[in-house]
Formats: sequence, C-alpha cells, structure tokens
Amino acid sequence: MTQDFSWIHIIPILNGAWLTIQLCFFSLLFGGIIGVVLGLGATSKNKLANVISGLYIRLVRGVPLLVIIFLVYFALPMLNIGINFSKGFSAVMALSVYAGAYMGEIVRGGIQSVPKGQFEAADALGMSYFQKFRHVIVPQALKFIIPPGIGFFIALIKDSSLVSIIGYIDLTKAGNVVSNLTFNPIASFLVVAAVYFVLCFGLSKAASFYERRYLQTNG
Repeated sequence: MTQDFSWIHIIPILNGAWLTIQLCFFSLLFGGIIGVVLGLGATSKNKLANVISGLYIRLVRGVPLLVIIFLVYFALPMLNIGINFSKGFSAVMALSVYAGAYMGEIVRGGIQSVPKGQFEAADALGMSYFQKFRHVIVPQALKFIIPPGIGFFIALIKDSSLVSIIGYIDLTKAGNVVSNLTFNPIASFLVVAAVYFVLCFGLSKAASFYERRYLQTNG
C-alpha cells in the first residue's frame, strides 16, 4: 500500500540522519586513534614503525571504501573469531579502518609541518619522547591537523552513504525506504540531499570559524 509523501515521512529520514551522525562520530573517533598511531609511526625514527604505518596508509587508501565494507561485513564473519558482526558494528569498523588511513596521513603532515627547530629545542631540554610530543609538537601540529580533519569528516559523512548497501539504516537507506513506501523518489531524496547539505555546510562553517579565530590569531 503506497502513501502520499508528507511531513510524517521526514521523521524516519531525520532518524536516519541521527544514525549517520553517530556512525561518523564513532568512526572518526576510532579512526582518529588509529590515525594518531599511524601518524606517529610514520614520523618515527623506528624503521619498522615507518614501514607498517606507510603500508597501512597506502593499502587502505588504495582500496575503495565499498570493498572495505564488503570485506568487514561478509568476509570477517567467516573467520569465526567470536565477534558479533552486526550491521552497525560492521559499518563503524569499516569506516574506522578507512578513516584511520586518511587521518594518519593528516597527522603525519601536521607533525612534519612543525619546524624542525622545535624538535631540536625539545631534545636540548632533555624531554622524553612523550613529553616532547605532548608539550611541544602536538599543540603546534593541531593547527595543521584540525582544518583538514574537519574537511575529512565532511567527506566521511557523504561517503558513509555506502553503508546502506549492507542494510544499515543510515540517512541514505532511510530515504530509500521512504521512496519505496511513497513511490516518490524525487521528494524523498531531495529531503535526503537537503539534510546532507545542512550537515556538511554546518561543518564547513565550523571549519571556517576555527581558521579565522585560531589560525589567524596564532599563525
């Protein structure tokens, strides 16, 4: 039984948007942790850490996100490792693996943007590795990491629409469900597009605000 598209159908689309926000938040959180480890490894003097970090970044960035989602959702459960690969868990895991590679490259670039004199000054003061990064390098690298990090988050929100292929009810999947229910894909996906625009535009304005208030005053 078909229904005429009305404001009532916007509710499930907004619910899908909320799930998309949660999905991207946790994916960026876990991906950010992976990215920090990879970024530190890529800039480390340890050759093994360099090789592992570089290999991960190049490998993941060279594989389409859709393939990563399929590998996590369909291939990993076949290994019988005792983890429940639900649609939500698979979506977060796939996007975290994907985000980790890109955030690793962003962190690496941010660290390498800090003048070498700052590293030398920290070493001259006798700081340990962790003290040097905590008190000297990271505070200066953040201004090079946060703007592209927000830009990547915007791209991640749009790329997350691919998880709808495994049935996760994100914003895109919710729009598809409403479209099938109302037989009105134009209205359904115009609303979906509008919500994506609001989310991405809001984040881009936040990035611009950060650049104006922080980078210009501290650059």
